[in-house]
Amino acid sequence: MARIDFHSNVGDKLEYACRLSRKIWSATPEGEPVRNIVMVGEKTDLKRLDALLWAFSKTDFLPHCFVDHEAAPETPIVLADDFSAPALVSLPHADVLIHLGTRMPNDVAALAARFPRIVEVVTVDEAERLAGRERYKAYRDLGHELHNFDQAKS
Repeated sequence: MARIDFHSNVGDKLEYACRLSRKIWSATPEGEPVRNIVMVGEKTDLKRLDALLWAFSKTDFLPHCFVDHEAAPETPIVLADDFSAPALVSLPHADVLIHLGTRMPNDVAALAARFPRIVEVVTVDEAERLAGRERYKAYRDLGHELHNFDQAKS
């Protein structure tokens, strides 16, 4: 079973995704392989996220590319607009999946088998909150270990 974290009441999901990616990627203990991250979301959000990842920090470089880029297999942070993208299936790495969208994955069992950790980012937008609640219930009904990190309390 995958560990599934819900980060709820997020103000700006793209900026939050940058901070979260930096935290996950930089927390790799010395001598250990880098934990790879796949971010799934809407195409328009991912294009904005791509630009934001380049300019997010003056001191940190967050190497990333889109899943269909030839460098994706060697790149630690990969952006995809579909859970079942053929290029996503061929990636050799699958440590953390960060979901920035509202759609429920079609095959949660396969996704959870592939990614030991899934992070669902849910904003304060009412439509996104409702979709997040539905995803939470679906994951819970499948028996996954769920954790909620309420950003309104931070």
